[in-house]
Amino acid sequence: MPRPADHEWVPLAVVGRPHGVRGEVRAHPFNRDSDLLLELDEVLVRFVEGERQGEEHEVSIDDARAGNDAILLKLHGVDDRDAADDVRGAHLCARRGDFPALEEGEFYASDIIGAAAVLDGATVGRVDSFTSYPSVDILLVTTNRGRFEIPLVDAYVDTVDPAGEQVVLRTLEGLEPIPLRRG
Repeated sequence: MPRPADHEWVPLAVVGRPHGVRGEVRAHPFNRDSDLLLELDEVLVRFVEGERQGEEHEVSIDDARAGNDAILLKLHGVDDRDAADDVRGAHLCARRGDFPALEEGEFYASDIIGAAAVLDGATVGRVDSFTSYPSVDILLVTTNRGRFEIPLVDAYVDTVDPAGEQVVLRTLEGLEPIPLRRG
């Protein structure tokens, strides 16, 4: 899967609980260091679960400010606490072209989802997702041996090449496959 095109929507945050009674929502960015939501004029609201799963619509941002543990947003048309609660759990997405330019050696997680995981010159799997834990960022990679949480550290990852659509691994030694959830 190649890097998303500039016009494609990329999830930035999940909507949490309402803030106050005038329709503000708490947005929890997937990248805690990102301020992009503070700079946007519009977002795509994408429902990812529940009765509204698959529904999405563009909406203007009337106001945005940093809170203690979230970004507080006033979405156009979301004018009271009940309406704010109705968007809880939705993803807020931005166009990939709105992302800031990167420095040398940096990458956006959205640019490597679907990339080949390469070990010893052979493709061993695909990058399914990227997660930030307080102590380390990890890549979730599905291989023929199972799914692995691979720490994004030099001991396990040699290079990340979004343009080449691959992540070159040094080893999987010491990592155990994570159990698949059955539902």
